[in-house]
Amino acid sequence: MAQSTQPFRIDVHHHYASPAFVAEIKARQTGQQPLIDWSPARSLDEMDRAGVRTAMTSVAPPGVWYGDNAAARALARESNEYAARISADHPGRFGAFAALPLPDVAGSLAEIEYAFDVLKADGVGLMTSVNQQWLGDHAFAPVMDELNRRKAVVYVHPTCPHCCRNLMADVPDHLIEFATDTTRTIASLMLTGTAHRCPDIRFIFAHAGGTMPFLTERMTWWAGVKKDLVAQMPNGPLHELKRFFYDTGFSANAYALSSLLQLVSVSQVMYGTDFPFRGCVENVEGLKAYGFGAGDLRAIERDNAIRIMPQLAP
Repeated sequence: MAQSTQPFRIDVHHHYASPAFVAEIKARQTGQQPLIDWSPARSLDEMDRAGVRTAMTSVAPPGVWYGDNAAARALARESNEYAARISADHPGRFGAFAALPLPDVAGSLAEIEYAFDVLKADGVGLMTSVNQQWLGDHAFAPVMDELNRRKAVVYVHPTCPHCCRNLMADVPDHLIEFATDTTRTIASLMLTGTAHRCPDIRFIFAHAGGTMPFLTERMTWWAGVKKDLVAQMPNGPLHELKRFFYDTGFSANAYALSSLLQLVSVSQVMYGTDFPFRGCVENVEGLKAYGFGAGDLRAIERDNAIRIMPQLAP
């Protein structure tokens, strides 16, 4: 693909790795070589090849919490300050979804304040689950309420919970469990009433919402069977699912997009690449091959992101 002379795309699914994060995954031998090899220069080279003007950075799985709250607070702070620094060093090229040290609620509330008020983060980036808790968990209510009060953009990336690791030989956890855990956390947010209680959070879910588009009938059926769910979802599950946003990471293909677009309109879909695990160019080519019209393609690749993050407009 020829290099774009006027980059315009906004990549909402773009990972970075701060020095402390790299040290952590090396020590834990997570095998994430693309993150170990990552640098701002590598991102910028790939972005320029794909016509990406701005990459919204977020930490990759397994996130910043490994069982110690103090260590998680320190890693979240170092990661967020590093993301803010590369944004300042390359104006307009990087945005930042700040990491939070969940399940540490007090630490997360403190980091929300610092990330938004001091670092001027564009939103927060959360894992789908941590410590066998998903985002609708009642313990996380103070964090969700604060994010709702701030009308925050919340980017949600999957991880693999302890329950479902190493289930099958020769099948990596991320191959199946990432999509499944995205579905779990969406269900958690809806069935606990968190999504209804926090209507001003703009959620963006990675990888076209995992398996949720395929399981929509089950969600609507369950809401009909369990009449006591009316309080949690008074507008029904489809209302919540249709207002969420979904990115195209590992999903810029007819199989995933055709299912997602039966559930939501183009207005809820955003360009996301999963760099450095996938290339930005591959995603551009996949979206073009799907056959979107020019207006819909522009909305996915840029305008939908600017609608909820107007600060990204040049």
